[in-house]
Amino acid sequence: MTQLTAAIGPVEIGGPRLVLIAGPCVAESLDLCLEIAEQVSQLCRRLGIGYVFKASFDKANRSSAAGYRGPGLDTGLGYLHTVRSACNVPVLSDIHEAAQADEAAAVLDAVQIPAFLCRQTDLLVAAGKTGKCVNIKKGQFMAPWDMRQAVAKVRSTGNQHVLLTERGSSFGYNRLVVDMTGVPVMKAFAPVVFDATHSTQQPGAMDGEASGGSPRHAPILAAAALAAGADALFIETHPKPELAKSDAATMLPLDRMEALLTQCLAVFQAVRPGHAPRPF
Repeated sequence: MTQLTAAIGPVEIGGPRLVLIAGPCVAESLDLCLEIAEQVSQLCRRLGIGYVFKASFDKANRSSAAGYRGPGLDTGLGYLHTVRSACNVPVLSDIHEAAQADEAAAVLDAVQIPAFLCRQTDLLVAAGKTGKCVNIKKGQFMAPWDMRQAVAKVRSTGNQHVLLTERGSSFGYNRLVVDMTGVPVMKAFAPVVFDATHSTQQPGAMDGEASGGSPRHAPILAAAALAAGADALFIETHPKPELAKSDAATMLPLDRMEALLTQCLAVFQAVRPGHAPRPF
């Protein structure tokens, strides 16, 4: 099977180097974004890991209408533009409407499709038409093999730079589980990213007002996904997760990123001297 690749700016996903997409859940402030981008980019350079900064300018899928959504399109893109320039890293954020695609792509190196919207044809096509890499998060309700069609919608625009992100599947109430066999299935369609923090989420577990989580499981899930052939990791991180305005229950403390990445890099290098492991 041919190894598929995609590029976010100068960072290649699907090649011989591990890639990390990481940042806070929401672009709470410019200072926060710069702090995280500076520390994680320095860490990744030291470890030889490709790095893409991620932060959302709007979280349109909060559990509660009162949940913090972010700074909005204009201010949030301004933060991301500054991070891109100041830290010399490519940047990624999600869009929720087709009308946001062109304005977001004027700043971003990659456009992300939220999991709940991964079947929205107009949104996928609009993202593809920007020419930027499109990261499609697999819906919690989607089988891995069904993501072929989401990729095809983006590629119908002529844009070949597509990623699929595994983030767990719904299992009963307030539970996500990860089927690691989905990683090699989706690698037949596009390079695969594993979302190590959202996969530990417990949707709506806080009396339906907010999602809970168990981020202590993120390192083992990340290592398992890389052993299964994942090309990159997606991790939300914050200096003080307990104070985060969104996804506080699942984000990893910034000071634990080095230990996690060191462990994960060893796994990645062990299973991929050239490329992903082959099935028996």
